[in-house]
Parts: sequence; structure tokens; C-alpha cells
Amino acid sequence: MTTTASIQSVVPEITAEDRAARLANAGSAWAGRIDAKRSNAHLNYAVDGAGVGSVATTVRAGKHSFIVDEPAALAGDDAGTSPVEYALGALVGCQVVVYRLYAQQLGIDFDDIVIRAEADLDAARLFGADETVRAGFSEVRLDIELSGPETDERYHELREAVDAHCPVLDIFQNPTPVKTTVTRA
Repeated sequence: MTTTASIQSVVPEITAEDRAARLANAGSAWAGRIDAKRSNAHLNYAVDGAGVGSVATTVRAGKHSFIVDEPAALAGDDAGTSPVEYALGALVGCQVVVYRLYAQQLGIDFDDIVIRAEADLDAARLFGADETVRAGFSEVRLDIELSGPETDERYHELREAVDAHCPVLDIFQNPTPVKTTVTRA
């Protein structure tokens, strides 16, 4: 049996026990690899994108592909999620993973997790109308809803662990060096 996460994706259902076992096994396997050789923790990610249509991009990430586009008001065809929505989606997705991982490690039970990310962006910089505002988000708000048997204090402990270890949250909170090259084809 499967749960439909969206019209385009199907995610297999999993029991809480199976999830706990997978998380424990993954954590143990990674700990062993890292203990054996510290450089085993160094990962590299790459995606490729190509412009299509008005302002859309086809993106390939491993064996997955998706369309990034803008709504008509931003010259797009609305054929896919916008870049900034994908950024928020990446944050929400990473938070879910890290909440589950650290809940398992800390022995903190929760039944369900639902996260809403909301952000503010001033498009004046994008369109060159005001160079004094940020081009990106001025603020991101996460609303994390956990259901389960633990106390508020335990869920606060879990949130602190997630905040300290979530890779995408770190990308949002800290400057990351970006090196850009432009070449002619």
C-alpha cells in the first residue's frame, strides 16, 4: 500500500517500527563508516539544469528530474514550482528527516510531523527597483507540528538537536561560499 504525497510522487507507507529500524541501521552504518575513516562523511551533491520555455528549468538530480518555473506574473508558464518554493521545500524536507533521525537517537517518540515554511521576499531587488533590500528571503518562519506522547520539554530538546544538525537549515542560517564560472558553449 502506498501514500500519495502529490500527484507526481508516490511514497511507500512504512510502519513506525520499520522506520525506527531503518533510522537506527542508517545511523549505525554511518557511525561505523565515519569512525573507520573520517573522510567517509564528506559527501558531494550535484544537479544539472537547462533553461526551457519562457523562464523554466528542467533539473536533473541523480535519477530524479523536475521542472522549476515561475507563475505568469514573473514571466513563467507555471509549469512547476518556483525556485524559492523549492528552497522552502528543501528546508521542510530536511527538517522532517532530521526530526525523525534525532527523535530515534534521543528516544523521543512522536506520531506525526507536519511542517509549514513561510517566507517573505521583496521583489524590488529582483527587478532592480531597490538595491537596498535583500534579493532573497528577509525572514523564514517554520511551524512544526508534532503529535505524540512526549512532554513539551522533550519536544523542545528535539527541536534544539534538529536546529544544530539540519544541513538545509544551516544553509539558510549561515553564509555559504558560492563560486561561479561562466563559459561559452
